[in-house]
Amino acid sequence: MNWKILPNVITGLRLFLLIPLGYYLINQDYKTAVWIFFIAGSSDALDGFLAKRFGWVSRIGSILDPIADKALLVLTMGILTFNQQIAITLFSLVAIRDIYILIGAAIYYKNIGPFDMQPSWLSKFNTFAQILLVTCLLVSVSYFQLPEQFIDALVALVYLSVVSSGIHYTIAWRPKYLKALKQKNKLNNKQSRDVQ
Repeated sequence: MNWKILPNVITGLRLFLLIPLGYYLINQDYKTAVWIFFIAGSSDALDGFLAKRFGWVSRIGSILDPIADKALLVLTMGILTFNQQIAITLFSLVAIRDIYILIGAAIYYKNIGPFDMQPSWLSKFNTFAQILLVTCLLVSVSYFQLPEQFIDALVALVYLSVVSSGIHYTIAWRPKYLKALKQKNKLNNKQSRDVQ
């Protein structure tokens, strides 16, 4: 076996786990769903560790891993919202931020070209806060009820991190985009003059 593909295999299994996770969440079997969510979340830490520790990094892995992470959160939060465990305003804000970032990335790619977009520490914290909220909600509705004040504090933390990380991406990437666009236009103008 080519061990270098192991992180990608683990990521693929995480994507596959979305099927049973969605099924049990829709049927409100939260005791089963919380374990699937936990396994899927742990697999993210495992494939990340293997990729960094042994240098088993690949282009496809760098694409699939964030997709798997985002799909896990969107699916879980979406169904919990449908089941009235998460406020629709919170889920909508999370979705709007993700769509906003995707549109920004698409515009950058279209006008500038390929780029390496590493998530900021604030974005990583936002993802962590969302995972923590979902985990605590699943535990609270399946095994034992956590204090309402604790859940409310996590919800507030997710609201804050979603908004602040969205603003941070704008502040960090707008100047990069404008600078890269200016350089590209200069290069295009120079090439046009050279052809003439």
